Amino acid sequence: MTRVVLASASPGRRKVLRGAGIDPIVIVSGVDEDAVVAELPEDAAPGTVTTALAIAKAQAVTHTLDAELLANCVVIGCDSMLYREGRLWGKPATEAAAIEGWKAMAGKSGELYTGHCVILLRDNEIEATAAEHAVTTVRFGRPSEADVLAYARSGEPVGVAGGFTLDGLGGWFVDGVDGDPSAVIGIGLPLTRILFERVGLTIPGLWRANPVRD
Repeated sequence: MTRVVLASASPGRRKVLRGAGIDPIVIVSGVDEDAVVAELPEDAAPGTVTTALAIAKAQAVTHTLDAELLANCVVIGCDSMLYREGRLWGKPATEAAAIEGWKAMAGKSGELYTGHCVILLRDNEIEATAAEHAVTTVRFGRPSEADVLAYARSGEPVGVAGGFTLDGLGGWFVDGVDGDPSAVIGIGLPLTRILFERVGLTIPGLWRANPVRD
């Protein structure tokens, strides 16, 4: 029975998986994201950057697993960044940065890139790896200055890529998405299913091995 390990502290990603019938074991990778990006070419494409980060996170967690998990598990690594104004934006570092970000993107669209990586481990060895990215266009609303200030002060935007969420307070200020909404939350179910299939796993089998019990 293959256990699913989520290499992320994101409550949104865990919620998406649980809502889709899989209760993952959460192990945070602790990867230095800036160091990973620094190793990439300066002109690396957005999908290349987010996929490299997802791979690094999944690989880091494989080195922390106990014997039981090493015997049979699949590790999922993810990373999300918003592409707008010709550059990638991760989590805003400060409340002020979150406010400036929202002023810049209000009424506009941006592309949310989410890198995905799955690593299948069997009998203490990596049996297969698959990685890819998803792109979803996000159409932002025009929140008032009071709305933006209150949202920034909630603390939510400094913890999420691009300074917004669909599944939290920020959902009020997103007019729509073109693409997979689960990828915007942090883990795209359609792409993750494809990656699972590439390494020989099925969704029904993972449901049986990782049931949501509460």
